[in-house]
Amino acid sequence: MAVDLARVAKQKGIKYFLINFVDMFGVLRAKLVPARAIGAMQKEGAGFAGFAAWLDMTPAHPDMFAIPDAESLIQLPWKPEVGWLAADLWMDGVEVEASPRIVLKRQIARAAKKGWRMKTGVECEFFLIAPDGEAISDPLDIQPKPCYDQSALMRRYDVISAICDSMIELGWEPYQNDHEDANGQFEMNWEYDDCLRTADKHAFFKYMVKSIAEEHGFRATFMPKPFDRLTGNGCHAHVSIWDKAGRRNLFHDRKDDVGISKMGYHFLGGIMHSADALCAIFNPTVNSYKRINAPVTASGATWSPNAVTYGGNNRTHMVRIPDAGRFELRLMDGSTNPYLMQAGVLAAGLDGVAEKRDPGERLDINMYEEGGRLRRVKRLPLNLLDALRLMEKNKILRDAFGKEVVQSYLKLRMQDWNDFMSHPSAWERKNTLDC
Repeated sequence: MAVDLARVAKQKGIKYFLINFVDMFGVLRAKLVPARAIGAMQKEGAGFAGFAAWLDMTPAHPDMFAIPDAESLIQLPWKPEVGWLAADLWMDGVEVEASPRIVLKRQIARAAKKGWRMKTGVECEFFLIAPDGEAISDPLDIQPKPCYDQSALMRRYDVISAICDSMIELGWEPYQNDHEDANGQFEMNWEYDDCLRTADKHAFFKYMVKSIAEEHGFRATFMPKPFDRLTGNGCHAHVSIWDKAGRRNLFHDRKDDVGISKMGYHFLGGIMHSADALCAIFNPTVNSYKRINAPVTASGATWSPNAVTYGGNNRTHMVRIPDAGRFELRLMDGSTNPYLMQAGVLAAGLDGVAEKRDPGERLDINMYEEGGRLRRVKRLPLNLLDALRLMEKNKILRDAFGKEVVQSYLKLRMQDWNDFMSHPSAWERKNTLDC
């Protein structure tokens, strides 16, 4: 045990620990453990009933135990007497395979066998809204093109600066904050890291943003498309593969016209090959499909993809190459599971390298204006059901994650879809009541 959490608690004045895990739907589940009991919890884990969370279990399953990763410890900047810990789930002495953090760790282990490690950064967009969720928090934020609006940004300075100050205190190295393309929408960026640490930070970031927003009388949402005429919440991922020491970027090639190595193109080819199936992970909710394939928003652009394409420094494509040695994957949205998102990228990318998959031609065109004329381009699924069916057929994800993991995920998400389909919408009643 490299880090003694009981000792750390005394040193840092931590009174309680949140031992948490993320379920299949990306929901944070936790127990609040007093510092006096953390020694036993660090060894044995905190007990949970898996059926009570979105995991594919029944009430008959035995307890599962969340064993905290001491290296993931985050002391809440706005409540420093509390320490947050990401945990791995165990049951009957073995890891719970169908738990998102374990799924990611197994893909990391596959890459490590080849001497590779994936580094990623995420761009998490969110809205600050009224507590009832019906409107954005700032009634003065009404510009048709509000992106980078200084006045709207500064009217929410107290919230944004509190979040950024917290990231600075945590050593995340945040480097910019901005008002995004939709009214009431913001994005905050911090430095990239090894993909497991990025996933841990991503999970915590969502919790932190919601908590600080609530303290200021607002509500934060990462919902993909909370307002029909406004740009939705993306969760873009910047991806690169490095050597074992983390010193050499294996995606970087100075001789290539956009700075990408042959390995990098094969990795990208794997993502392009499985992109439609990956939508089940990257865009996992019914609402997700109101963001991708969406009509033009009030700003004039959706800033989300509608087809499986890549380009150079061009935001109209599913994948952008902003500079040498990395990709920006623009498909993911705010509802994606932080761990499964990273696992999906790595699994598809490893397949691409192994099979030497060709990503196809780089398209340096405006996809929003010219994409409709392309005939050989793979299109993204139109709804969650289509995405789930594509994932079910995808052998690459099934082999990488394990058949049971994929089946569990599909089962839970199908429940979500079936529940949605059982509820007539206001639109349906308006347009069909008098049929």
